[in-house]
Amino acid sequence: MTLTTKRAAASSLAAGLLLTLAACSTPAATQPSSSAPASSASASASASADAGPCAGVKVIVDSASLNQAAADTSACVPADGPALASDVLGKADVKIEGTAKYPTSFACRVNSVPAADFDIKHKGGTIREACDDKNTVSYWALWVKPANGDWAYAQEGLDSLKLNPGESLELLYTVDGEPAAPAA
Repeated sequence: MTLTTKRAAASSLAAGLLLTLAACSTPAATQPSSSAPASSASASASASADAGPCAGVKVIVDSASLNQAAADTSACVPADGPALASDVLGKADVKIEGTAKYPTSFACRVNSVPAADFDIKHKGGTIREACDDKNTVSYWALWVKPANGDWAYAQEGLDSLKLNPGESLELLYTVDGEPAAPAA
């Protein structure tokens, strides 16, 4: 599969996910926000994530080209059975701020990244994330990897996606379709 084909497939999947969630989500009247930086994942969770395979759910946050260390983390979250992605992220101490229209499904900011006053460089210039569902050039992409499989773009939002022990979950910041997928 060529890089262009992968990018097109990821874009199509993102659009499909947005349309699916739009059909079953109720917009929020207000959206809380926080300007305080979030703490990083707990030391025990971070240490176990780097110690080899994860018996629970491995959580990875990669700010990619934003290069924002405040967001980046890797943790192994204990799990005995299926768990919601939002719960897994909470146990990994990953703070999510949703979008205005989808406050619990999508991630607009992860651990306060990108900040509202941060200039995001893209092909057309710069943009600032307002979490108003109008930014179409950059976003936190949600990826899932089975225990012995390949990364796949998530087909559900954070509030409905269920993960099983042995799976990995990655939030990857994507600008102009890059990176097209998480690193292997």
